[in-house]
Amino acid sequence: MNLDLFFSHVTEPFSGLIPSGGQEVWAILDGLRGFISVRIKPNLSEKILPGIPLLSHMVLLPDGWLSDGFRVLCGQATKGGLEVWIEGRHVPEATLVCAGAVFTDYRVQLGRGVVIEPGAMIKGPVIIGDHTEIRQGAYIRGDCIFGRGCVVGHTTEVKHSVFMDNAKAGHFAYIGDSVLGQGVNMGAGTKLANLKLSSSNIKVMLEDRCVDTGRRKLGAILGDGVQTGCNSVANPGSFLGRNCLVSPNATVKPGVYPPRSVIR
Repeated sequence: MNLDLFFSHVTEPFSGLIPSGGQEVWAILDGLRGFISVRIKPNLSEKILPGIPLLSHMVLLPDGWLSDGFRVLCGQATKGGLEVWIEGRHVPEATLVCAGAVFTDYRVQLGRGVVIEPGAMIKGPVIIGDHTEIRQGAYIRGDCIFGRGCVVGHTTEVKHSVFMDNAKAGHFAYIGDSVLGQGVNMGAGTKLANLKLSSSNIKVMLEDRCVDTGRRKLGAILGDGVQTGCNSVANPGSFLGRNCLVSPNATVKPGVYPPRSVIR
């Protein structure tokens, strides 16, 4: 499958994750866990106790953590709205972890300008890129990597998935064993299903042949710029090329969709 159908330009660190040598696009997921294990540089404070909600806000700076001595304005991190002030000076590279956030272990890497809102639960290993928002009630279940400027929204669940730069799932979404390309925007209630009702591997039609992915769980590959309408559902093994549009309440059947397809 031609990767140009999905990704026009791949930034670091994702270039090392994209398959080569004739591998299919879902090989991104096959290598995800190992990729994260090599790349991750955990940087949580030892004051953040696994499984226990944080009792007060904490701030991560390039030279370490602060538990007091700062003032916070909690705007949108992706739009530069998060402001951390220390001794009257705005510190744009500061990351904020809000009271009420929960980490189950220390295998988490936080970039600069990140905000983790109250009630978010994060299970490692996870890499979270600069200026990404993990909003209230989000649930990240491990083996995930998020690029710069991403959003994991209110009551959104993500497991074993990739968000490239500026990919956003802002409200009530499920993303399992899936890849979101640059600038993807998922409407409220979008679900990327990753498990068939029957107990068999997920198979995909590529041109005139049926290919066994070898995966029991496989969600969707959403190419750069894909947009999904509210309450849409993608079946396991849905591959949407760049700039596809999915209408609200639509069900995406398994298969490969060329760039700029409109799915109703």
